[in-house]
Amino acid sequence: MVLEQDVLAKNDHLAGHNRSRLRDLGVFAVNLMSSPGAGKTTLLEQTVHALGASVPLAVVEGDQETLLDADRIKASGAPVVQINTGAGCHLDATMLSRALDTLAPARGSVLFVENVGNLVCPALFDLGEAARVVIMSVTEGPGKPLKYPHMFASTDLVLLNKVDLLPYVSFSVPEFLHDLRHVNPDARVVEISATRGDGLDEWYGWLRRRPDRG
Repeated sequence: MVLEQDVLAKNDHLAGHNRSRLRDLGVFAVNLMSSPGAGKTTLLEQTVHALGASVPLAVVEGDQETLLDADRIKASGAPVVQINTGAGCHLDATMLSRALDTLAPARGSVLFVENVGNLVCPALFDLGEAARVVIMSVTEGPGKPLKYPHMFASTDLVLLNKVDLLPYVSFSVPEFLHDLRHVNPDARVVEISATRGDGLDEWYGWLRRRPDRG
């Protein structure tokens, strides 16, 4: 427990430096978190296509291995840096600091940090982001906010993705919202389909408003 506290304290200290650095540049950093396959990269591709001409965007990709997602983002037109964590299950503030040195996001841009896909470790590590977004797919089944309370309690926005599949899966939106409110009464929820386009205008509007958690 003491070792964990020391690791988190060191991370939080550097995260504070990242946050100050990003704010000085007017960069709005969004920490995107989800289970694997929830649709983070597809959502980012759509967002780059929709906003890239009017809003400067940059992406930090986090995965244990491969450049697959980074290649997809690069093809969509946004500058991107890949971080491979090896056996690591999350990004941390040190990794983001190094990525910022390489990426050098433009002043006034939106920076997306696509974290490693899981609903446990990323919730514990502050990166210096301005906002946290959890992408939850309806194909993942019920009960996720109650099973992974730290993740959902720390988020500012939940994007409930793949709503186009609701007729074909056993998933109750009201039940999900009830469970979410139990652990986080204040998180905003937007129902989206990253492939069909449902709710994406609301997501883009949220990004343009840049709601900073302070």
